[in-house]
Amino acid sequence: MRGLLFGPLTALGLAVAAVSVALDQAVKLWLLYGFELPARAPLRLLPVVDLVVVWNTGISYGLFPQSGPLGQWALLGVKVAAVVLLWVWLARVDRRGTAVALGLIIGGAIGNAIDRVSFGAVFDFVLLYLDTAAGRWNWYVFNVADVAIVAGVTVLLYETLAAPDAAKAP
Repeated sequence: MRGLLFGPLTALGLAVAAVSVALDQAVKLWLLYGFELPARAPLRLLPVVDLVVVWNTGISYGLFPQSGPLGQWALLGVKVAAVVLLWVWLARVDRRGTAVALGLIIGGAIGNAIDRVSFGAVFDFVLLYLDTAAGRWNWYVFNVADVAIVAGVTVLLYETLAAPDAAKAP
């Protein structure tokens, strides 16, 4: 079991995951209960950023919304499987950047899974948009966990494609 789940950089990746989860949950709980965002939303922060309250019952971008408990538990099961597989990958990495990236993705997945268990949906609150002459263009609504996941994937892509010591095709 040690070789399957623990490697030289596992502690680093899990520490990054723990910080990601803590930050995500702290921001969400403060916005919901401290700041009382549901009573104040939408709240304009910048000309292109609002704080809103969206309960995402699906996965990224609201795909595959699930309203019943069976669907919610199925999505939670997918998250658990993803976290386990990412952890197994983490146990095998030998690059700090990869360990940090996997930790960010694991932490983001766990943060959103906590929401799904606690609320039956994921709490998303940052809306990026652009007002144009043709109307308003909304990007999707996201949260800190989503930012961690995107940052982790970005680092993995960089390490795979652009890092100086990335494997290059002949």
